[in-house]
Amino acid sequence: MTPNIHDMAVRLLEAAMGRERFIVALAGPPAAGKSLLSEWLCREINERQPGIAAVVPMDGYHFDNAVLEPEGLVPVKGAPETFDTDGLLQDLARIRRADRTVAVPVFDRPLDLARAGGRLITLDHRLVIVEGNYLLLDHGPWPELRASFDMTLFLEVPDEVLEARLIQRWLNMGQDHDGAIERARLKDMLNARLIKRASVPADVHWAATV
Repeated sequence: MTPNIHDMAVRLLEAAMGRERFIVALAGPPAAGKSLLSEWLCREINERQPGIAAVVPMDGYHFDNAVLEPEGLVPVKGAPETFDTDGLLQDLARIRRADRTVAVPVFDRPLDLARAGGRLITLDHRLVIVEGNYLLLDHGPWPELRASFDMTLFLEVPDEVLEARLIQRWLNMGQDHDGAIERARLKDMLNARLIKRASVPADVHWAATV
């Protein structure tokens, strides 16, 4: 399915109509454009109904390197086991209750760490977009999240496009060319293929381009 961003904003608003809180999962592999599209979608929605939408990024639930290092998980940071799934689940339950403002963490990519309380989800935010790689993953603790979502979207992007974007991402972060290729192919693309292979079908498979 290839609706444009404007049509998708309208579709979500219509689906959320009359709901005290409507939570949307926007899932997909690394470098699919989840962060950019979720923020863009949020702006489009808020242009139609000011202040109704907000984004919760799954990356804010990365375990800190100080937690990952004793487990030997720093080299695979970004894999499913390197996230605080239970923390995300608890925050989604608090957001669902819609009885108070909820502070959620956000990930600072240049600093490679999550910042606690980096964003507030207020009572005005009736339409909440949760974006992240593993929201629809069908193993480990991740399936527990699915009951939190009223609608699920999955971004469809070809592997060759993902790999090119991932290499460029690592280059932009200061990696040399060989290092960028190694990290993209031996780390990120392994996660990308896992997400494509082991995620449950979404309500909408979105071939959006960014």
